[in-house]
Amino acid sequence: MKNVLMMTLAAIVMAGNLPLLAAEDEKEILYWVAPMDPNYRRDEPGKSPMGMELIPVYAGAEDEGSDVTISPAVVQNLGVRTEAAQMGTLSRLIDTVGYIDYDESKVSHIHLRVSGWIEKLSVKSAGEQVRKNQRLFNLYSPDLVNVQEEFIRALNSGNKGLIEASRDRLSALGISRGEIVQLEKRRKVKQTVAIYAPQDGVVSELPVREGMYVKPAMNVMTLADLSSVWLIAEIFERQANWVRTGDKAIVTLPFLPGKTWQGKVEYIYPSLDKKTRTLMARLRFDNPGEALKPNMYARVKLYASPRDNVVSIPLEALIRTGDRERVIVQVGDGQFDAREVRTGIESGDRIEIIEGLKADEKVVISGQFLLDSEASLKASFTRMGEGDEKPQDSTNTSKVTATGSGVVVSLDAAEMQIRLKHGPIPELGWDAMEMLFPLGTGVDGLKPGDRVEFDLEKQGNGYVVIAVRPADQEQQP
Repeated sequence: MKNVLMMTLAAIVMAGNLPLLAAEDEKEILYWVAPMDPNYRRDEPGKSPMGMELIPVYAGAEDEGSDVTISPAVVQNLGVRTEAAQMGTLSRLIDTVGYIDYDESKVSHIHLRVSGWIEKLSVKSAGEQVRKNQRLFNLYSPDLVNVQEEFIRALNSGNKGLIEASRDRLSALGISRGEIVQLEKRRKVKQTVAIYAPQDGVVSELPVREGMYVKPAMNVMTLADLSSVWLIAEIFERQANWVRTGDKAIVTLPFLPGKTWQGKVEYIYPSLDKKTRTLMARLRFDNPGEALKPNMYARVKLYASPRDNVVSIPLEALIRTGDRERVIVQVGDGQFDAREVRTGIESGDRIEIIEGLKADEKVVISGQFLLDSEASLKASFTRMGEGDEKPQDSTNTSKVTATGSGVVVSLDAAEMQIRLKHGPIPELGWDAMEMLFPLGTGVDGLKPGDRVEFDLEKQGNGYVVIAVRPADQEQQP
């Protein structure tokens, strides 16, 4: 199917090489160009350095990208689709991964200020929910018993300064204000003191058990509030300079397909991870119902370095050839133009156009390579038709063969070129001259100075030597 399509396209292009219709003769001629070198321009008719007649370029067809005209039927057969260039905001898209973590601003560690033994532990395992001021466990500590006794003696003495100092010491050792008030009323020492939760949350760490002896340096328990969570996104080193705080992000999680979370970059860590060589960016999300769990895997799309008033097109419309980039622009009904552009940032399936294209201009996003296959950045597009028109002049076919004679001036077998000093060729209306021809076949045994006969075949806008043979020695060039 592809070969048939290309053959059909080639036939259409070859048909487009026919002489211009009479209607085109009435158009304004801007300049003349050489058939084999469109960069060779003159203001009047004449011949090119290769001896070929210059061809006219008409008004409306002078654009560097040149126009391609296709009938609606061919446009439909080629499957050509277009889309308008858009003006708007474009960001660098970073498609990366991340993981849910605790909001460290809502994590608390419980450490005791005296040594002692844990009794009546109310939390049995990590992951349990606790509420603020809920009793976690009781602590027996000889130091706390001694401090309570000192406070009672101070109360009995009536010395206000001593009472205040004893009360401050109880508070400094971790006894709650309520426990101190009860002790002041009852004036009876309690052997164990209750320890309460400082916040709502879940128990993320519980390294102790009932009856364990603990010291102040030991972390007895860790509480984490999951009403909000952090998402840590990993960014490749080469993309690290793109990200700024405040950049928007869209997050999806595999455990809940179809649901997205939108957030912003809250903080960018100052150093890269030594193992993964990635930069960490932090996002914060409210977590009602605690649906987001720590260590969940997430897919993150970061829209970094947003730029306003940017012209962008679908990435599939861009044609890259070496160090040049171009697009096929629809300039009219069935008319297309190959235009060189300068691109900027890429964002997913879109790319910024800095120069060469305006907003709302339509670019080809499907079938552009078939159109561009006959184009050149240095030459005009060939006019295309449906291929069913008959030539008005049967002498001007797409391939013309003529015979000439002359002397070989130079021969470059590697580059497949031959320079001939030939006599007049009446079939083409050529006078005697020296010309460089491309070779369409190999030659053996020829050298500069040999008299030869040669056959020419028209290929495209020029002529190719398709056969060379020794000439009669009496024949003069």
